[in-house]
Formats: sequence, C-alpha cells, structure tokens
Amino acid sequence: MELKISNPNIHLTLLPQKVIWAKDITSMFLADLHFGKAAHFRKSGLPIPELIHQKDLTVIQYLMETYLPTDFYLLGDLFHSVWNEQWQVLNDFLSQFTSTKFHLILGNHDVLGEKFYSSSIFLIHPEPLELDSLILSHEPMENIPEGKINLCGHIHPGYSLRGKARQIIKIPCFHFKPNQITLPAFGHFTGLMMVKPQSQDKIYGVCEEKIIQIL
Repeated sequence: MELKISNPNIHLTLLPQKVIWAKDITSMFLADLHFGKAAHFRKSGLPIPELIHQKDLTVIQYLMETYLPTDFYLLGDLFHSVWNEQWQVLNDFLSQFTSTKFHLILGNHDVLGEKFYSSSIFLIHPEPLELDSLILSHEPMENIPEGKINLCGHIHPGYSLRGKARQIIKIPCFHFKPNQITLPAFGHFTGLMMVKPQSQDKIYGVCEEKIIQIL
C-alpha cells in the first residue's frame, strides 16, 4: 500500500519497499543500501550469506520495472566499506536499466577510491544536491533553506510498537520533521535506531506491505 504526501512544492509517495517516489519528476529515492556488507563480514570470519543482498536487488528490479524512473537517487551508504566483488555485481545489475540515470550522494561508508566511482554507472555527488524543492543529503542537515525539504538517510530510523500484552515490535519508519524526511534504511542487512519524535514530527511505519501513520 502506498501513501501519498503533498506539500505546496512537490508530491511524494511513500512505498512499502522503503523508498520515496516523486511522480512529477519521475524520480526515486532510497538510502543506506550497504551493498557488499555480507562479503565484508565474511572477511572477518562471519558466514553471512550473499542471498541477503540478492533480496535487495530483487526489490530494486521490481521498482525499476513498475515505476520506470528516469532518475534514481541513492542517499549515501550505497556500498559498505572497502571494495569487494559485490561492487561489480551491483554495477552490472544496474546497467540493464539503460533509460535511468543513477545518482549517488556520497555517505560516510562510501569510501571506495575515485577510480571505482569514475568507472561506475553512478553520477557522483560529494555534496548535498538541490533538486527542485528538495535537497538531497546523506546525513540530516541542520540548516535547511526556507521552502526546501531535506531528504536524507544515515540514521536507519525505527519505531517501537507496543501491544496490549506488552509485546514490542520494532519496525523501520519514515521520520518526518517540518522540513526534513529521513528515509528508512533500504538494505536488508542493516539495523534500526529508535527515534524519539518531537511534537511536530510525524512517523510513518513500514509494516509488511503497508505504510501506516503512527504519529
């Protein structure tokens, strides 16, 4: 189930795949894929299967074939740490979508050498990128110009739902502030940081195949 959010400048749709779709500009936004993290952990002796990342690629393929974005923006932490063979797997996979431009706003985990980025499918943006009424960044911005909305990641926001029998379920969420939206981490192999919303904030939880407004 999709959830459409509108403001005077742009219409955004929250998707249960933990991405944002902007139909007016045929653009898609996701954050914190952390591709290659499984291989990174295997180097440390932890037997993490690569199937974890295949799930992410399957979801991306569904999104590409369903929405046909002209531009696909990754809000940082695309690839987890140093190079491993999964970098080429990711580039080869995305290369099949020839009608889409892939953009990467560099995050703190995007530490590959310049030669890897220059020969990749991605258009690299080392600084926050303005796109119409949006400002795209990896980390949440503190000073946002009036009339702009900051789309960002980095936090891996989550929220705790409490049941009547005192059970607690932690789910990823979109965290809305008056002029900022923090996206949930897209990658399956990522954790959650429980957010503490302020009075003006809104929380949209991702629960199975639904987006639910919690606050």
